[in-house]
Amino acid sequence: MLARAAENLYWMARYLERAENTARLINSTTDVLLDLPHGATLGWDTLIKVAGLDESFSKLYKTANEDSIMRFMIEDERNPSSILSCVKYARENTRTLRELLPEELWERINSLYLYLKDNASHTLSSRRERYIVLQNVVAQRHAVVGLISGVMAHDLAYQFIRLGRNIERADMTTRILDINFAVSIPKDMPLYEVSVERLWMSTLKALSAYQTYRRLKAVNVTGAGVIEFLVNDERFPRSLEYCLKEAESCLQAMPFGGVVLSSVQSARMNLQRLNATDLDSGELHELLDVTQKELGLINSALATQYFHAYDDPSKTSAVQTQQQA
Repeated sequence: MLARAAENLYWMARYLERAENTARLINSTTDVLLDLPHGATLGWDTLIKVAGLDESFSKLYKTANEDSIMRFMIEDERNPSSILSCVKYARENTRTLRELLPEELWERINSLYLYLKDNASHTLSSRRERYIVLQNVVAQRHAVVGLISGVMAHDLAYQFIRLGRNIERADMTTRILDINFAVSIPKDMPLYEVSVERLWMSTLKALSAYQTYRRLKAVNVTGAGVIEFLVNDERFPRSLEYCLKEAESCLQAMPFGGVVLSSVQSARMNLQRLNATDLDSGELHELLDVTQKELGLINSALATQYFHAYDDPSKTSAVQTQQQA
């Protein structure tokens, strides 16, 4: 397979996963804000900080309110990580690789892009309208994943798609978890425990994990239980452990994957040392930051090993910087 084709497949998967999880992150934050008791604080600017987009946002907008942040994260094509931009890039990558992908895949992704072009502006009119549009994005993205898994040959091209999906999913899971640490709830306020439980329930629901958590982990929702589940449970497809294990499986099926594989295994080992009951919020925030950096290192190792192995090093560095943006 050509290195350019492999890179486009990998980023196609990452862009689609990022679009879906950004939609999940926005809806989750909205739910958290609606459930916060009087006296608790969470600003909309937290959303762009957790997504790592605060510097880009400040260059384009003067005020960080709900309207400007939603515009920036959903429909602003100047933001390469907005939902519309991600679907647009995925569409372009799919268009150039139609000989490697199922014919229906182009139709699905193009349909998602056209839906967003027509409806992205509606997300600014009301929270209810925004919720409906973003849920439709998630549903259409699920149809794309089902098509890839059920129709596409599970060859080398499929492994690059699967690899991109799981690396991006792991990164976005850390960011959705991180939202909780931006919420300040006074411990002396009435119903403090109930408020904290509702906060963790919102995190689970953002990842479609609430029912699975109660079936596999516990009926009662606790912070330590949710952290343990979303970080180390290898049965749930959006946990960090599951995503890294899937990435490891992909690399074992690919030639010359040893260097990248060692980076993935190192990240898994660090996660397996986690003891959620002994962590305070600051320590878990640091763990999530470290995990995000490790995922960045895995991405860089992939680019060096497979995508730009024979390029001019100076050009390679510029391309990697642009892609990671």
